[in-house]
Amino acid sequence: MRWSVLGPVQVTADGRVLPIDRPQQCAVLALLVLNADRLVPLGQIVSALWADDPPASARTQVQVCVSRIRAALREAGAADLLTTQSGGYRLAVGGTELDLTEFTAAVERARVEEAAGRRVEAARLLRDGLALWRGPALSGAAGAFVDAAAAGLDEQRLLAYERLAAVELDLGRYAATARTLRPLVVEHPLREPLLAGYLLALAGCGQQAAALRLYAETRRRLVDELGVEPGPELSGAHLRVLRGQTTAEPAPPGPVGPPPAQLPGDPAWFTGRTAALRQLDALLPADPARVGGDGVPGSPCRAVVISAIAGTAGVGKTTLAVRWAHQVAHRYPDGQLYVNLRGFDLDGRAVPPGEALRGFLEALHVPPQRVPTDLAGQAALFRTLLAHRRVLVLLDNARDDEQVRPLLPGSPGSLVVVTSRNRLTGLVVNAGARPVTLDLLGPAEARELLIARLGRGRARHEATALDEIVRCCAGLPLALAVVAARAVGQPDVPLAVLAGELRDGVTDRLGPLTTGDPMTDVRAVFSWSYRALDADAARLFRLLGLHPGPDTGRTAVASLAGLPPARVGPLLADLTRANLLTERAAGRYAMHDLLRAYASELCHDTDPETEREAARRRLFDHYLHASHAADHLLDPYRLARPAALPTPATGVTVGDRPEHAWATAWFVAEHHVLLAGVEQAAATGLDRHAWMLAAALTTYLDRSGHWPELAAAQRTALAAARRRGDLAGQAQAHRGLAIACTWSGDHEAAHRHYRRDLELYRELGDDTGRAHTHLGVSWVLARQGRLRSALDETRVALDLYRAADYRVGQAKALNNLGWMHARLGEPGPALQCCQAALRLHEETGDRHGAALTWDSLGYVRHGLGDHDEAADCYRRALALHRELGDRYDEAEVLDNLGDSLRAAGDLDAARRAWREALTIFDELRHPDADRPRAKLTAPVPMASTGGGEL
Repeated sequence: MRWSVLGPVQVTADGRVLPIDRPQQCAVLALLVLNADRLVPLGQIVSALWADDPPASARTQVQVCVSRIRAALREAGAADLLTTQSGGYRLAVGGTELDLTEFTAAVERARVEEAAGRRVEAARLLRDGLALWRGPALSGAAGAFVDAAAAGLDEQRLLAYERLAAVELDLGRYAATARTLRPLVVEHPLREPLLAGYLLALAGCGQQAAALRLYAETRRRLVDELGVEPGPELSGAHLRVLRGQTTAEPAPPGPVGPPPAQLPGDPAWFTGRTAALRQLDALLPADPARVGGDGVPGSPCRAVVISAIAGTAGVGKTTLAVRWAHQVAHRYPDGQLYVNLRGFDLDGRAVPPGEALRGFLEALHVPPQRVPTDLAGQAALFRTLLAHRRVLVLLDNARDDEQVRPLLPGSPGSLVVVTSRNRLTGLVVNAGARPVTLDLLGPAEARELLIARLGRGRARHEATALDEIVRCCAGLPLALAVVAARAVGQPDVPLAVLAGELRDGVTDRLGPLTTGDPMTDVRAVFSWSYRALDADAARLFRLLGLHPGPDTGRTAVASLAGLPPARVGPLLADLTRANLLTERAAGRYAMHDLLRAYASELCHDTDPETEREAARRRLFDHYLHASHAADHLLDPYRLARPAALPTPATGVTVGDRPEHAWATAWFVAEHHVLLAGVEQAAATGLDRHAWMLAAALTTYLDRSGHWPELAAAQRTALAAARRRGDLAGQAQAHRGLAIACTWSGDHEAAHRHYRRDLELYRELGDDTGRAHTHLGVSWVLARQGRLRSALDETRVALDLYRAADYRVGQAKALNNLGWMHARLGEPGPALQCCQAALRLHEETGDRHGAALTWDSLGYVRHGLGDHDEAADCYRRALALHRELGDRYDEAEVLDNLGDSLRAAGDLDAARRAWREALTIFDELRHPDADRPRAKLTAPVPMASTGGGEL
């Protein structure tokens, strides 16, 4: 028995087509086949055939159709496959053949083969699957559901053709691809993925001119008919045709984007280390492209190769690792990842594995919102992304095995290099790491390092002094590099003078980082560069030792020093020229960990405690005022009565805060510094700054999906606020923790934090704070599906807002009430609440609140059957969300808009909206992606369960 829906609806038994050929019979059969092995109620069949206008005889007509289908099956000896059960019908297709099942299975197997790099087999499977199609889906069937269901099936067919074109283009099968796509392009002249493949196929066949003419014609039609320019896929294909690039390696699984290239610059003056480089080269597989074997030690196809380069501080572990990484980077075309794990920072703040993983996932183009909140999930996603890639990963300054282990890929092909002052024996034993122990440079290599920087002429004329420098530095590459930089920067100073300073240098600082020989103490070397600074630059260098890191901007440095930014610029340039500071990006500066330790010791030894405290206070005043200004731009109505900020100390640079876009960019650049600042402020007694900084970070971290960081900052903030006995600070921290817990799915913890929030706001006598908290509770309840309870909490919030005469809050609460009434099937009060909310939002100028209310109004109108009116409401919400950059809300509105467009009869526009929503939800790695995905793949497009802003 064979069932067919990919073309004319048919049933075949022993090669004979059964006599089921009337349009209505075919429609009933198609509906039963598409719901194979499931009970389909009679009422559902009636709705599918006649939508909202069934005739009086509808149920009888369905029963007649079922009877004739059963009679045809009885002739084939298969009447028992169609049974009547509980007021409906069930067609048993399991164990027989269904062309749709075979097609989807072939496409899925092709996806697996393609991911594994077996493109020839993937192409064969796709062609076999597409050969099952005998014409337009569901041909010969007539019923209200048929057009939409057929469109959904035909969309799967077109997607399979697009995937086939991509695979065969990668295989260089241009002529075959052109033949395949030509009729499809004629049938779908504005479908950009098909056109992109066809352009590349034409160009690959030597018909570049024809490809360019087709692009020009298509672009004209898109602009004239739709008012849009070609999308990135078609534009990219056009650019490849112009450049003559008709082949490309397939992108690896995961987010799409350029491969990361994070390696620090190749050391310009690297010399020596020949034996170590040979030892590292010996660890490489003979052919990295063929890695994937058995994982047996000694096999040329090792699963993961790790080089744990151990050695003391300043011995050149990082320099060697970076040099070798650059030499072998070409063997790892999918990118290079780098992180300084700061395992031996004197402040003890090593980079947690989760933070390093989030940085890697960002470099691999995973949006922050799509990153799992737990370490295990982050590590699993990282391993998945690298499963079919060849990536070089450099983990610098690792503290121990536990810090490194979550950062290791889990499959063959990638190379991991780890540098550490420890030997990381656990990695050697458990992960097959090959240790490379790095020693001090020998005299010959040390001399070559200096000669490479100074030139052979100067080295020959001052050979005695050169030898003394080599001896005093005892082969420590870091010391040699700084000496060389000093000598190059002062060509008129004899090397003998430098050798004398080194011989007489201070040797009683940074004791834990010495090599055991006082003459090799790096502090003596650092002191040369430091003593060459003028007083202002030297002071700034010392104060930078107080900064929490990992980097800093110019205005923050100006506040730290208590100087105008214009005065700080030249001082930063002086420190950069002296190799005491690195300008990591334009206007952002970082310091080597040993230099930062040296600067911190100098500051504590040289500057009075009162000046250190004043500098630290200025720095945190700057970050506090800047972060609150940025937060206010992101959400002007987050708090009804923001806490009064401390007056900035004299010398603090606050600066202008221009616009919403500035705020987002500022938080992107600074949030890592601010998170470290929360910890340092709390550790140094600035508890008020700690909780206020954490509060200012809440909106950005929440909207960008950095929920683990949000939770960590709020825990520190809560402890700081408790030490001060600051109830308002505790309330803000509990609220931030509740938000983080809600997103992580820990609803019980969210309720606990909100309950404590209510107690604190009652004690403070802050009714608007209580109202905010009740809204938060309603949000958690709504996510738990407890809509009636959520409605009660929102009414409490509204009463409190009204008592406080806080109109912004009233509008938010009214909108929430309207949306929940709509969800509960109560359109009258829903419409009344939303219209009142919109009036208040427009009066107060709250654009974000207005956008959410337009979305709710769209949902209410949709429920009332006013689908055109609903679509207009959704479009107004969409425009505001896009203007404000609220990605999640944009996707939710698009999903709802698609429902109204479908109900209004515009299926093509509905599918475009659902596809846009799905793209955004997938970028955010949000479970709500299942809603538009189900609508796009269902035989009969499904209705929405609703939107709203909770």
